Amino acid sequence: MTMQKEEKILEVFRKANALLVGHFMLTSGKHSNIYLEKFTVLQQPKPTEYLCKQIAAHFKKHKIDVVIGAAIGGIILSYETARQLGVRGIFMEREEGKLKLRRGFDIAESERVLIVEDIVTTGGSVQEIIAELKENYKCEIAGVGLLIDRSGKNIDFGEGETFALAHMDITTYEEKDCPMCKKGTPITKRGSRNVKK
Repeated sequence: MTMQKEEKILEVFRKANALLVGHFMLTSGKHSNIYLEKFTVLQQPKPTEYLCKQIAAHFKKHKIDVVIGAAIGGIILSYETARQLGVRGIFMEREEGKLKLRRGFDIAESERVLIVEDIVTTGGSVQEIIAELKENYKCEIAGVGLLIDRSGKNIDFGEGETFALAHMDITTYEEKDCPMCKKGTPITKRGSRNVKK
């Protein structure tokens, strides 16, 4: 996407007061002074529709059969992106610590799958979805659509096309290297996964 289009995407987060400054532990376990609270945006139908429409438009040419995300944020994204494409939207959730399809969801042989994710730092959840699909389903992974790639390196999952609506180069730290920890700044744990410190 062009810088102008990316700026429009980031403006959606700014308007929702979803760009937070402080000392945060991310789902990945890394620390950062910036946090993107996606649910402040995703609770609102219009901005969510707008964001998912951009992902759907990009992947329309890929002839997607099913859109999949990881619970919790991926439920909203997969549903709305699938609605925009006129296909099924499903999600994986944790079972005994691993992301799995449950609730009667299935993916038929040779179906073309689009994986969607909200904010990516390390891409761990997407990698888990890819591993599960490759191990247990004979589908084709057409690509990965992201709201924001905050990895700082234009992340590429090596399966189909990786496309992010916006990129942010936000510094993250291992706990031992975190300057905010060294100053004693209180930390806030955010995200849906319980990360042990």
